[in-house]
Amino acid sequence: MQEINEALELSRMRETTVSSENIFDGAILHVRKDTVRLPEGHLANREVIRHIGAVCVIPVNDRLEVIMERQYRYPIDRVIWEIPAGKLDSPQEDRLSAIQRELWEETGYTADEWTMIGEFYGACAYTDERISMYLARGLHAGARHLDEDELLDVVAVPLTELVDMVMSGEITDAKTQVAILKAARLLGV
Repeated sequence: MQEINEALELSRMRETTVSSENIFDGAILHVRKDTVRLPEGHLANREVIRHIGAVCVIPVNDRLEVIMERQYRYPIDRVIWEIPAGKLDSPQEDRLSAIQRELWEETGYTADEWTMIGEFYGACAYTDERISMYLARGLHAGARHLDEDELLDVVAVPLTELVDMVMSGEITDAKTQVAILKAARLLGV
């Protein structure tokens, strides 16, 4: 029933591309300016950022602590709390393999148990970046293998404390907020 309603909504609300112009083609982001025809017939412009896709993980140890990162983010000129994450190397890359690689590179941890906990679009008004979220359990510490341009601190923080940090606004990263709250619910915290 829901699929039928979604199909009807899509047919009633879909915008049709009339023209498309590439504005910028970078290593991570690809920006287009599209002209679309609205359902009632008017034309409108849409600026769209195309992204290869990304993955993130909430790694939880046996003490219900999450392996977190503190990282400087240039666009906002701040050091923020984040869970391990990264972009895909190609659109065809297996998302589970990608996040297993990212967790190992950024934190040195590997995990015995991986659970997909959902996907989300962080800013669907202007980008198609889809982030797949995982929960990792059965953690094993090891040496990190950071990329040349990465500088981050790794800290174990109790999941209950992270939920409080999300609710107080101390954690501002969207993927981190969503994953913490989902993991807390799944783990009964």
